[in-house]
Amino acid sequence: MGKALIVSDSHGLKDELIMLKKRYEGQVDLMIHCGDSELSTNAGELSGFVTVKGNMDYLGDDLPNESIELLEQTCIYITHGHLYDVKMSYLSLGYRAEETGAKIACFGHSHVAEAFEREGMIFINPGSIRLPRGSFEKTYAILEIEEDVVSVSFYSLEGIRIDSLCKTFVKEKNNKNKKV
Repeated sequence: MGKALIVSDSHGLKDELIMLKKRYEGQVDLMIHCGDSELSTNAGELSGFVTVKGNMDYLGDDLPNESIELLEQTCIYITHGHLYDVKMSYLSLGYRAEETGAKIACFGHSHVAEAFEREGMIFINPGSIRLPRGSFEKTYAILEIEEDVVSVSFYSLEGIRIDSLCKTFVKEKNNKNKKV
């Protein structure tokens, strides 16, 4: 089983990133920050995270706009989302993720925590650990991949699971995903 911690839109928070790293140390195979950390590229708080550049990352202007990672043989596309207008539509993001061979697209920008599937692509936005929208909870996500099952669990910054946001997807034989 592969497991990833996904955060986004921390907007200058440092202690919270350190706390999450300590909370999941040794429990996850991958740590992802989907941008708008507002920290410099070499900030210690970001060490260990695969980090992409958000629209507010002026200190980390040498961060990449996208990253591609493997978790349990599953390709994950990571970007902030502003370059794909995710506040308007997920179409461009889905096309770009598909071009990279990804089955999962992780992004931020809208500060809205959600996980959903479209056309065989699983989209994950962990929300924001600083300025949440769509809910009052400051959130992050845990992605778990085990054989043909992809689970996305959302947690408050305090570590309390938010059941209403959690989703499980089952990969069908035709490589499409089915929400359970």
